[in-house]
Amino acid sequence: MDITTPSFVVLRNRAEKNIRRMAEKARRSGVTLRPHFKTHQSKDIGRWFRDAGVQAITVSSVRMAEYFATDGWDDITIAFPVNILEAEKIDELAASIRLGLLIDSPDSLKELDRMLRHQASVWIKTDTGYHRSGVLWTDSDKMLQLVQDMASLENLAFRGLLTHSGQSYHIRGKENHARLFTETAVRLSEARAALPGEWQHTCLLSLGDTPTCSAAGNFTGVDEVRPGNFVFFDIQQLMLGSCTEKEIAAAAVCPVVGVYPERQEAVIYGGAVHLSRQSESLADGTRMYGFVVPWKNTGWGPIDPGCYVRDVSQEHGIVRCGGSLRIKPGDLVAVLPVHSCLTMNLMKDTLRIIQP
Repeated sequence: MDITTPSFVVLRNRAEKNIRRMAEKARRSGVTLRPHFKTHQSKDIGRWFRDAGVQAITVSSVRMAEYFATDGWDDITIAFPVNILEAEKIDELAASIRLGLLIDSPDSLKELDRMLRHQASVWIKTDTGYHRSGVLWTDSDKMLQLVQDMASLENLAFRGLLTHSGQSYHIRGKENHARLFTETAVRLSEARAALPGEWQHTCLLSLGDTPTCSAAGNFTGVDEVRPGNFVFFDIQQLMLGSCTEKEIAAAAVCPVVGVYPERQEAVIYGGAVHLSRQSESLADGTRMYGFVVPWKNTGWGPIDPGCYVRDVSQEHGIVRCGGSLRIKPGDLVAVLPVHSCLTMNLMKDTLRIIQP
């Protein structure tokens, strides 16, 4: 593979295996897998999900929904609080696909309905403990008010309660993540139970995050799951306990531009504009921005904890190579990213897919 500048490389066999595993768990559990496509943002990779039987997807923006709608996806939820300033584009989408939107405000709900000419489904964004956005699961009065408001609207129909357990990224271990999945499902169920019977029967429950969906033995208690990062995984997921090293399916492949043996460091063409500035801590507390591993044209070598990106500026990545890595200017190395969603977002125009 002829790589001369930073490129985002995906190992197709690993990614497809990750997809099949999650799809099979959803099938066994009798729930819908509605994966979050913000992780890969690729029509080609999206088709791997379709091959695995996936029919409904999640995205994080109107623009992303438009992109995937042009590839035949016609059941799309935009899992981000609705931006009424985009009502015209939202209405165009609603005219051609089954569109799901997130609401947690009566004002947004009524204003959006006033501006739409086509029908869309509405999920109430529910806060089950992450405290980022949404109606708190115990706030039954606000939940009921939103549902009652929808009953009188022409173009917005109540679909269910949707949450993201983002707090899963602040705890480690599969047992803890599995417990959080169960806790979240219970909280969604409690929120639904507070609704009048006529709405309880049609109210679906949607849960989405990779750590809990990877750890849960099954998806009992919800109607759909929306993990996204699991298609690639990354160093963050590895440290959380969500995956193994051999399940990581993506890396940034970067040229070496300088080597400084006197300080056991090197510089790569791959900085914050490629990897982002999201970091993780090593065992001794050192911050790092990705593990640096040998690149072999058909994949990458194993992690050596002594080889990592210790700092990034705009295009520069400073590599600490106190371990076994031996490199020189002109070589290529692979950086296993801390957060593959961010790295892919920054590098999507450089995507390379290989089948080892």
